[in-house]
Amino acid sequence: MKNSFKTYICITLFSITLWTCGSKDDTKEIILRPVKFDVVKDANSGQNKTFTGTSKTDKIINLSFRSSGIITTLDMKLGQKVKTGDLLAQLDNVQARLNYENSISALNSAESQMNTAKLNYNRIRLLYEKGSSSLSDFEAAKNSFKTAQQSFESAKRSVSIQKEQVRFGYIYATNDGVIASVQSEIDENVSPGQIVGTLNSGTDMEIALGIPENVINKITEGMLVDVSFASIENTFKAKVTEASPALDVNTATYPVRVTIVNPSDEIKSGMAANVTFHFNDPIDESKKLIAPMTAVGEDSNGNFVFLITEEQNSVVVNKKPVKIGDLTPQGFEILSGLEKGQKIATAGLQTLLDGQKVKLQ
Repeated sequence: MKNSFKTYICITLFSITLWTCGSKDDTKEIILRPVKFDVVKDANSGQNKTFTGTSKTDKIINLSFRSSGIITTLDMKLGQKVKTGDLLAQLDNVQARLNYENSISALNSAESQMNTAKLNYNRIRLLYEKGSSSLSDFEAAKNSFKTAQQSFESAKRSVSIQKEQVRFGYIYATNDGVIASVQSEIDENVSPGQIVGTLNSGTDMEIALGIPENVINKITEGMLVDVSFASIENTFKAKVTEASPALDVNTATYPVRVTIVNPSDEIKSGMAANVTFHFNDPIDESKKLIAPMTAVGEDSNGNFVFLITEEQNSVVVNKKPVKIGDLTPQGFEILSGLEKGQKIATAGLQTLLDGQKVKLQ
């Protein structure tokens, strides 16, 4: 009786073990193969190129004096709006004003000498006409008067020049605009041409960028582009206004400028911009789609792709025959068999099976 009971217990435990093992095998997770994929696009969509550039107003004026001296007046602050003719900065102008005063004194002296020479010339001429003076005296008086006239004219030009030198010690706003930078301080000794500040006076906003040599020949003046900024949500339209035919040796690119058609106050000078060019080559309607080269396979029946179908809880690849056209730098032109936006596998075509479940990578 005891032996029969022991035998029953062993059979029961053995049955439970077999049932448990069978359950584990039945619920074993199926490992899905990862598949790389791409999306069927318009053939022209691969022709878009984006380059980075920097925004700035179309007219930037570097403010500087044309003479040396110490700054005594500086009415410039960052972001300050100015009007044409506003006084922005002034030098002490000691030497220039002294030279101007000396030139006025020289002019007065030259004028006095000219008047004296003229009176003497008129007197000698009357005596010569009456026969009371020699020809040599008359010629000498005439030459003396001409010399005095030339000295007077030279003195007048000197006064004009020295007056300009005094004016070179002032900086006035030549256009309405906004002060973009201030690089000097009051009591600072500056030299001619040294930049004191920068005035943004343009009404249009430009983007300056460099274009590589393999793209520059596709860019033409007036071409429309899209411009975006990381700090601004909106995308702006722009057109190419300048395209240099000469290479910039510092960047090994060709300088190009585009002007924003619909500018906004949100765009500030110096912002980094992304400029997208649309190089849409003419193409037949029958060749409007393109697929990556790695997505197209070939067997005895012709060319094919593996079309990816996403269902509720699974992803399936299905073998799909296609008709291809020319091979472009972006891939094969698809003449028939696919639609724009469909997903296709781009790797492992020889090992995928029609109807196989996969996961996207």
